[in-house]
Amino acid sequence: MNINEIAWLAGVSRTTVSRYLNNGYVSEEKKEKIRKVIEETGYQPSTQAQMLRTRKTKLVGVVLPKINSDTISREVAGISDVLAKRGYQIILANTNNDIEEELKSLSLFRDNQVDGVIFIATMFTRKHKQMLKEYKVPIVILGQWLEGYPCVYQDDYYASYMITEKLLEKGQNAAYIGVTDRDEAVGAKRRKGFEAALHKKKVPVVPERMKIGNFTMESGYECAKELLQQTPLIDSLICATDTMAVGAITCIKELGLRIPQDIQVVGIGDSSFGKIIEPKLTTVHFFYKTSGMEAASMLADLMENEEGIRKEIKMGCEIVLRNSHREN
Repeated sequence: MNINEIAWLAGVSRTTVSRYLNNGYVSEEKKEKIRKVIEETGYQPSTQAQMLRTRKTKLVGVVLPKINSDTISREVAGISDVLAKRGYQIILANTNNDIEEELKSLSLFRDNQVDGVIFIATMFTRKHKQMLKEYKVPIVILGQWLEGYPCVYQDDYYASYMITEKLLEKGQNAAYIGVTDRDEAVGAKRRKGFEAALHKKKVPVVPERMKIGNFTMESGYECAKELLQQTPLIDSLICATDTMAVGAITCIKELGLRIPQDIQVVGIGDSSFGKIIEPKLTTVHFFYKTSGMEAASMLADLMENEEGIRKEIKMGCEIVLRNSHREN
């Protein structure tokens, strides 16, 4: 079955069928005739032929830091939902938090046939910025802000600020487990939010009470162990991610301390881990799936309209109160 046979069966011209398949103008009467023939015959247009005509692949590259992340899976779910409805398929490039792999994936998508890219970013090196300048297809950054690029990102500073402020209502000796400042959002912004809340309460920022982890439960465990060995008087622990908070809670329990009576613990991100650990984790909820949907919608608009608006969207957040902080 080919386009000429569809035209003959529908009683229309080959040009009319071509316009129909490429979303051009066709009268409602002819549309209905063509649609009926296509349904009855099961005709599928040649993807390769469509690509040659339109120079569009209907493929979107998604570069992500690690696939086994609750945060990333929620973002990808949002991306997939929107792009599937708009007729696109996605290709995932998992970089395992390796900068060189990330650059390779960005280069691959830049040089090969995708219509656009969503970059779930963690940090921007000089090489990243140079590569992004060379991009010929639309690209949207998810999870970080970068001047001059369309992006969707979280209010990391405020999230850390407000959860720290909550803990300081019932504690004064606060400590922090974060990640490297090379990660502007989770690293620098969340650390600055923690410090700002301390300043507001006139609580000194003590560098020895701040440790750097690497997003894993194991690093949360080890950082908590170091903090409590060095400063036993800590009564409040803020973790930059829920995953590290779960590791910290495991360590605290093994040391025979009670949560939240002896030490209160919070995370950021509202992951599934925090809902099943005991006590359940007080945290900050980010709208990750919605963020993915916003990034996908923004990219689709840019791919379909070269004059599309390049937007920056800062998402909201909210505290989720559970049992790992003190109320009384």
